[in-house]
Amino acid sequence: MKSVFILNDKAWAGSSLLYKWQKTLGNYIAVAGQDNSVKIFDRHGHKWTELNLPGRCVGMDWDKDGDILAVIAAKSSSIYLWDASVNKTSQIDSGMRDQMSFILWSKTGPLLAVGTVKGNLLIYNQQTSRKIPVLGKHTKKITCGCWSTQNLLALGSDDNTLSITNHEGDTVRQTTLRGEPAEIFFSVMKTDERSAQGENSVSVSVDKKILMLFNVNDPENRIELTFQRHYGNIVSYRWYGDGYILIGFSHGYFVVISTHIREIGQELYQARNHKDSLNSVAISSALNKAASCGDNSIKIHELSELKDIHNVVRLDDETKGLDQLSWTDDGQLLAVSTQKGTLHVFLTKLPILGDSFGTRLAYLTSLLEVTVSNHVEGESPVAIEVEVEPTFIAMGPYHVAVGMNNRAWFYALVDQEPGFNKLKDIEYLGTIASMCLNSDYAAALFEGKVQLHMIEGKDQEEKKQMKLFPDDDRKGRILCHALTADFLYYGTDSGNVVCVLVEDWETVSSYSHSVGVRKVFPDLNGTRLVFIDDKNGGFLLSPANATDTCFELPNFSPTITGVMWDNWHADRGVFVAYDDDKVYTYALHKTTIYGPRVMLVGSTTLLFSQKPLLLYNGELTCQTASGKTSEVALSTHSFLKRSTSASAGSPPELSKQLAQAVMLKRFHEACDLCTSAGSSTDWAELGRACLVHMEVELAIQVYRMSGNVGMVLSLQGIQGIEDMNLRAGHLAMFLGDYNLAQDLYLSSSCPIAALEMRRDLLHWDSALMLAKRLAEDQIPFISKEYAVHLEFIGDYVNALAHYEKGMAHNNKFQEHDEACQAGVARMSIRMGDIRRGAAQAIQHPSRVLKKECGAILESMKQFSEAAQLYEKGQYYDKAASVYIRCKNWAKVGELLPHVSSPKIHLQYAKAKEADGKYKEAARAYESAKDWDNVIRVLLDHLNNPEDAVRIVRETQSIDGAKMVARFFLRLSDYGSAIHFLVLSQCNDEAFQLAQQHGQMEVYADIIGPEATQEDYQSIALYFEGEKKHLQAGKFFQKCGQYSRALKHFLKCPNTDDNLAVEMAIETVGQAKDSSLTNQLIDYLMGESDGMPKDAKYLFRLYMALQQYREAARTAIIIAREEQCAGNYRNAHDVLFSMYTELQAQKIKIPAEMATNLMILHSYLLVKIHVKRGDHLKGARMLIRVSNNISKFPAHVVPILTSAVIECHRAGLKNSAFSFAAMLMRPEYRNEIDPKYRKKIEAMVRRPDTSELEEETTPCPFCGFQLPQNELLCISCKNNLPYCIATGRHMLKEDWSVCPHCEFPALYSQFIL
Repeated sequence: MKSVFILNDKAWAGSSLLYKWQKTLGNYIAVAGQDNSVKIFDRHGHKWTELNLPGRCVGMDWDKDGDILAVIAAKSSSIYLWDASVNKTSQIDSGMRDQMSFILWSKTGPLLAVGTVKGNLLIYNQQTSRKIPVLGKHTKKITCGCWSTQNLLALGSDDNTLSITNHEGDTVRQTTLRGEPAEIFFSVMKTDERSAQGENSVSVSVDKKILMLFNVNDPENRIELTFQRHYGNIVSYRWYGDGYILIGFSHGYFVVISTHIREIGQELYQARNHKDSLNSVAISSALNKAASCGDNSIKIHELSELKDIHNVVRLDDETKGLDQLSWTDDGQLLAVSTQKGTLHVFLTKLPILGDSFGTRLAYLTSLLEVTVSNHVEGESPVAIEVEVEPTFIAMGPYHVAVGMNNRAWFYALVDQEPGFNKLKDIEYLGTIASMCLNSDYAAALFEGKVQLHMIEGKDQEEKKQMKLFPDDDRKGRILCHALTADFLYYGTDSGNVVCVLVEDWETVSSYSHSVGVRKVFPDLNGTRLVFIDDKNGGFLLSPANATDTCFELPNFSPTITGVMWDNWHADRGVFVAYDDDKVYTYALHKTTIYGPRVMLVGSTTLLFSQKPLLLYNGELTCQTASGKTSEVALSTHSFLKRSTSASAGSPPELSKQLAQAVMLKRFHEACDLCTSAGSSTDWAELGRACLVHMEVELAIQVYRMSGNVGMVLSLQGIQGIEDMNLRAGHLAMFLGDYNLAQDLYLSSSCPIAALEMRRDLLHWDSALMLAKRLAEDQIPFISKEYAVHLEFIGDYVNALAHYEKGMAHNNKFQEHDEACQAGVARMSIRMGDIRRGAAQAIQHPSRVLKKECGAILESMKQFSEAAQLYEKGQYYDKAASVYIRCKNWAKVGELLPHVSSPKIHLQYAKAKEADGKYKEAARAYESAKDWDNVIRVLLDHLNNPEDAVRIVRETQSIDGAKMVARFFLRLSDYGSAIHFLVLSQCNDEAFQLAQQHGQMEVYADIIGPEATQEDYQSIALYFEGEKKHLQAGKFFQKCGQYSRALKHFLKCPNTDDNLAVEMAIETVGQAKDSSLTNQLIDYLMGESDGMPKDAKYLFRLYMALQQYREAARTAIIIAREEQCAGNYRNAHDVLFSMYTELQAQKIKIPAEMATNLMILHSYLLVKIHVKRGDHLKGARMLIRVSNNISKFPAHVVPILTSAVIECHRAGLKNSAFSFAAMLMRPEYRNEIDPKYRKKIEAMVRRPDTSELEEETTPCPFCGFQLPQNELLCISCKNNLPYCIATGRHMLKEDWSVCPHCEFPALYSQFIL
C-alpha cells in the first residue's frame, strides 16, 4: 500500500483528530484538531480551505452526496455549512441554548440531526430550511446515533437509554440499556426468509462490553452478546455482507460473528491482529476488504476469505499509537489518524489505467504517478509525476500522453535524468474517449471524430499537420480507433473499418461490416486487424489484402473487452482476447492446405481485477489494482516451461502441450517435445500438422524420426514443387482428404494430377469424368480398369459396356485390347450369350481365359461347352472331370494319358469295372493309387496273386494285406496267410491260425518287434505247452518274465546248449535279480548237474551284470586257458576287450592283466615286423616273449627257435646263443625242427657273443635314458606305456593315440 500524503499540522500536535471523508466522491477530507478550525484538503493532500470556528470542533458530517459539510463547534449555537461545489461557508442558528454534542446527515434525504449535551434534538431540512426542535428527547448528553434508510433516527445518550425517532421528531420507540451506549447502527438481521421491511434491526454497543441487537418493532425482545473477557472492551464494530458483524476489541482481537438466528453467538473468525491494543476497524464494501489498526500497524483482510491478509502497513515513527481508520466510499483511499495528531492517507485501490506500445508499458502507479517500463528490453522504469488524476493513458514509441476530460498532457521519453520531458498540453474540442500515439502523431477520439495531429510540431505547422476524420459527417460516427507506425484505423457505427495512411492522410482501404464496429486492434505492423462489432462478435481482417475475406473468430465470448497481439518477433500470428476473468489465445494459420484460418488454442484464467497490458512470447503482463504489474504465463504456452525444465510430464500432459505447440505453429518446440518423450501417436500428430501447414522440410524430419519411410520418400518427391496449389494438393492427398486434393490439383498448373490420384484410389467414376475434361486418350484404359472393378462386384451389364468402351483398336496396345476382349467374352457368357462368349474365348490366345470361361460355363451347368473350352486350354484334368459329369467316357478315355488327378482315374476305373473291363479298371485304379481296389480286382477278377502280393509289400496296405491273407487261407497256405494277417495288423487272428495249424514258429518270426507284451506272452505259453524250452524262454524274456525264461533256458537239452546259455546270461543281465544270478552261476559252475560249463559263459555273465572286477578276473583265467591251449589271438582279444571295458567304467586295471596283454601283444607284433622285414624289431619282441616263455607252454620250442633265428639275423649273436643254449636242454632238444637243429648245435658249440648295442631313449616320466624296449624305468620306478606299433616304451615328443582303441603309439612309427 502506497502512502499518498501525510498531514502534520503544528496546531494538532499531541491530540487526536476528528476527520471525515467527502461522501460518494471522496475528493475532500475535512480535519479538525484541538485548535478552533476545520481544514479541508483535496485527495492529493493539498489544503483547499479552512473554516475558522469560535471554539473547538465537536462534530462534523458530509451530506449523502458529499456536497455540504456540516460542522458544530464548542461555545457556539450555530451550525456551519461548507458547500464543496462553490467553496462557500454559511451559518445557521440552531436556536438551541445548550452546547451541541452530536451531528448527523440522513442517508436518504437533506435532513440534518443535531443533538445537545442536555438531551435535546434539532432536525433541520436543508432543502426547505425547516427546523424541528425536540426538547427533552433524552435527559443527558446525546452521544451517538444513526439514520436508517427509512429515515428513522436512533439516538443513544448518557442516560443509558436508546430512542428511535421519525423524521418529524416523534419518538417511535424508547428502551433502557444496562450501560452507556456507543456506536448505533441500523441493519438487516440475517434470517431464513427474506423480509421486505428494510433495515429493521438496531445494534448498539453497551458499556463497551455487550453487543445488543433488537428489532425496531420489538425492542424488548433483545439479543445481548457478551464476549470473552481476555478480548478486552469493544472498541468499534461494523456490519457487512449478509448480516455479518466485524468487531474490534481493545486487546487487539479481531472477531467476526453472524446474526443469523441459527449461528448467533458463534465466532466465524477470530484473530489477534495487534499485540497490545486495537484502536479502530473499517470496512470498504467497494473493495470487499476490512481493516483494523492498533499498536503502530494497519492490517487489511479480504472479506471473502478472512484468513487472507491482503496487506500489513507499519508506521514505525508513530510511537504513541494509531487512532481512527476511515475509507473513502470508492475504497481508493484509507485515512488513519494517530494519537500524536498526524493523519496518514494510503492508496488502497488505483484506477486500472495503462497502455502499451511494442514491449513498452505505461501504467498508473499512484494517483498522480505514471510509470513507464520495458522489462522485455531490460530498461529501467521511469516514474512521471503528472498534474491531474488521468482518466486515460496513451503510450507511443517515444512519448506518453495522459489526460482527463478534453485535455491531454504529452511527455517525451529521453535518456537523461529523470527520463522524461514534459512537452505540452493540448485541449481538444470534446471529452477524449481514447487516444493513440505513434512515433510522430497522436490520434484522439472524441464525440465520434478522430483528430490526428503531430506530437512535436511547431504551432503553425501543427495547424497544418492536423486533420479530423471522417471528413464527412454522413459517413457515421467513429466508435473506436488505433494507430500503428504507418496507418490509422477507425471503426464507425455504420460498420466501416477504414485504414488511413498517416503519411499523406489518404484512405487506403475500407471494409464494410454489417453492424457497427466497437473496437479495432491492429497488429504491430498494421497488416492484420481484429475488430469487435456491436453484436459482440470478433473478426480478423487483412486490410492490406482486400481480396481476403474477413474471418469470424471461433468461440468468441460476448464478454470480451479487448484483444492483444503477441509482440514476440516470431509469433506474429498469435493474439489473445480477454474479458474480466479469462484470456483466450487465438492463432492465425495463414498457409495451410485448407487456406487461411483462425483457431482458438485455449483459455487462461485471470486473477481478480487484472488488466492485460502486454503479450510477449506467451507471457501476459497485467496491471493490478495496487498499481503494480504481474506476469501471467498463458496455459496455452505451457510447452515453453517444459523446454526450460527437463522434467518429463505425464503422457496426457505431453499430448496436450504438443497440441498447443502445433496450434501455435511452434513446430521446433513440438519437435523437441516429441524427441524428449513422444509416443508414436505424438509423432504422427506432429507429422500431420506439418503437412497441414505445408512445412514439407520439417515434415520429412519428423517422419524420418518416427521411422515412416514411405512418407519420407513421398515428401522428398514433392520437395521441389513451387506451385503452392499443386504442393497443397499432394499434401491433402497424403492426409487422405481426396476431395480437397482434387480441388487443389484442378486449380494448379498440373490438373492431370487429380486424374492420376483418382485412378490410384480406384475412384473410377470420378476418374472417367476427369478424363473427359483432361485426357481423353486415357478413357479406354480407365474404362478397362473400371470394368474389372464392376466385374468383381458382380455388375456384369456395366462391366460389358466398359470392356467394349475400353478397346483402343491400336496395335501399340495389343495386350490391353486382348484383356478387353477377354472381358467381353466372360461378360457375354455371364449375360447368357454363350455362343458369342465361347467363340471369342476359343479365338483368344490366352489359356487362362479358356479356363475362366470354362469355369463360368460349368457353374451355369453348360458341361459340354465347358469341357470343350477346358480341353482347348489344355486343362485336361478339368476337361476330363466335366466329361465325366456328362458321362462321355469315350472322351475321358482319350484324355486319360494327359490326366494327373487320381480322382478322375478313380471315377474312370469304377466305370470300367462296372463295364466288366477289369484290366483297364486295374490299371486305372493303379494310376489313381487306390491300392485296395487294385488288389481286390487282381484277386477277385483277374486271379493274379503275384501282383497282389507285390503291391501289398510295396504299399504296406492294411486292407490289401487282409484280402491277400483271406486269399491264401482259401488256398490253405497258412504260412502266407499268417504273414499277411500280421501285415494287416490282425495279430489275434494270425495267432489263432498259427495255433490251429502248428505254425507258431512262422508267426513268431513274422510278428517281430512290432508285437505287444501280451502277444509275446501268448507265444511263450504256447511253446511252454509244446515243451520247446528255447523258444518259450526267448518269448518269456521278451515279455519281461525273466525267472520263467531262465527256467526254460536251463532246461534246454545240450544240443541247444550254447545258444540257451547265451540267452540265459542275457536274461539275467536284463533282470538284475540276485537270486536269478546265483541260480545261473550255480548252473555254470556245474553245481546243479556236476558239469562245469566253459569259463567264457561266466565271463559273459559278469559282463552282462556289469560286474567288471569279477569279469576281469574271469577274463584273466580264460586268457590263461586260451594261452595254455596255444590260442594266443583269442587270449589277446579277451584281455583287450576287458581292458577297454574297465577303462570305460573307470575301474583300475589289474597289473597281471596289463602285463599279460603286453606280452601277448608283443608276441603278435613279431609276425608283423618279420613280415615287413624289420628283423631287429622282430628279434627284440621275441627276446621279450622268450624271457616270459612260461606263458607260452604249448609252443616253447618253436618260439625259442624263432628267437634264435631272428636274433642271429639281426646281429644279436649273444642273445641268439643264450636262447640256443636253452634249446639244448634235454626236454627241448628232441623237439627242435630238424631243419634248424644242426645250425643251433653249431651256435652252441662255437659261441659268438658279439651283440648290437640297444639304442637308449628318455623315460617319458623322468627323462632318464633307457634302452628302447625297456618298460620299467630304473630311475623313477614307473611302468612305462608302450607303443602298440613297435612294443618300445613311449616318448613324450613322439606321442600319438590310436583313433580306434585309444592306446598310445609312437607317431613316427605308427604312420609308417
